[in-house]
Amino acid sequence: MTIKVRFAPSPTGMMHIGNARTALITWLFTRSQNGHFLLRIDDTDAERSKVEYEKAIEESLTWMGMNWDEKANQKDRWDLYNTRIEELKEKGWLYPCYETPEELSLKRKTQLSRGKPPIYDRAALELSEDQIAKYEAEGRTPHWRFKLAHKPIIWNDLIRGEVKFEGADLSDPVVIRENGQPLYHLCSVIDDIEFGITHIVRGEDHVSNTATHIQMFEALGGSGATFAHLPLISDNEGAKLSKRLGSMSIINIRDEEGLEPMAVNSLLARLGTSDAIEPVKDIKTLIESFDFSKFSRGTPKFDTEELLRLNSKIIHETAYSEIKPRLDEVGLNDLDEDFWDIVRANISKFSEIKSWWYVAKGPVSPVIEDAEFIDQAAKLLPSEPWSKDTWSEWTSAVKQETGRKGKQLFMPLRQALTGMDHGPELADLLLLIGPDKAKERLNTNKKAA
Repeated sequence: MTIKVRFAPSPTGMMHIGNARTALITWLFTRSQNGHFLLRIDDTDAERSKVEYEKAIEESLTWMGMNWDEKANQKDRWDLYNTRIEELKEKGWLYPCYETPEELSLKRKTQLSRGKPPIYDRAALELSEDQIAKYEAEGRTPHWRFKLAHKPIIWNDLIRGEVKFEGADLSDPVVIRENGQPLYHLCSVIDDIEFGITHIVRGEDHVSNTATHIQMFEALGGSGATFAHLPLISDNEGAKLSKRLGSMSIINIRDEEGLEPMAVNSLLARLGTSDAIEPVKDIKTLIESFDFSKFSRGTPKFDTEELLRLNSKIIHETAYSEIKPRLDEVGLNDLDEDFWDIVRANISKFSEIKSWWYVAKGPVSPVIEDAEFIDQAAKLLPSEPWSKDTWSEWTSAVKQETGRKGKQLFMPLRQALTGMDHGPELADLLLLIGPDKAKERLNTNKKAA
């Protein structure tokens, strides 16, 4: 049997960390099984669905290294949905309900006040033709519910193990709005059957939905699917993701945060598993190591600091040959391998390479607090040509001449040469700056005078 799996986002906003994790795990599973990956855009909500969000979803998936074998839009499949819905109505699986939202709310409150679960009482099934005619004369149009069979619903979840619900303990779900628009539930199940989906991966907040969907599969004559419900991620304190983290879109992570796609993948793929979270540079490694048996039911914590650490490590391990095309894209065509090897250990994001290029090539604003000391140091600069020993020769001479040592010696020189108080080893950086720029920066105060 060919494994066929779908990722089904709604284009009502940018794809954020939570959805990206579901997409990645779904994709890794599919590729690990040599399966078929369907990107299904759930765009039945015409008012909220936007083409720009759909494009952003595709762009986000591509940036993370994912591809798809097939794509479908639900907005193009209304004829199929209507046909299957009429079949369900004829077979008695769907029934019309005339209660208003206010009336349903009052029912729920009454049930709760009596200590009962807020389950729909199926009062609509007892309506007489006269009562229905009266409601319709008032201008009411019905919403439609799926009539659940009151029997056990059991499935073996790839993460949660055996899951069991009693049909009698669940409310018959609303599947069609008053305006006639089918809701997520029916359209999703119809598509899962039509596309031959064998496995469904989604968040644990859908567990009760799955119970109702299993009966919809049966009603529609489908063979069902295997489910895997992922625990929802929390923030580092164990609380629900804040807006800052939970809504952090992949486009934002790429463009505003400037992070590497494999840093995101390395964290999201291993979060909540028995595998160590470590920087992985090749997505094939994540495919080869993927197994649902490694996932626990505990709530995994999403830590932005961990994401940044992974990003730094990936940058530090990236060879010049891999980074060269990106350097060309940002106009750093002249940045050679020696420069990259010297600087990369001091950057945590690719975008920071520009800062060090400017530090080396200028212009910079030297920080000179002790002009007399810097003047002495400038006079002691070794003659050309310079080598890796030039820095130690120079600082030894300055130390002997001024009596300074340690931070008192090195920090003023770094600040005068780079305008910064941190960075790569100056033994290496000094060679990138070169004699002419070094002399110019050390003599800045003289020029001003």
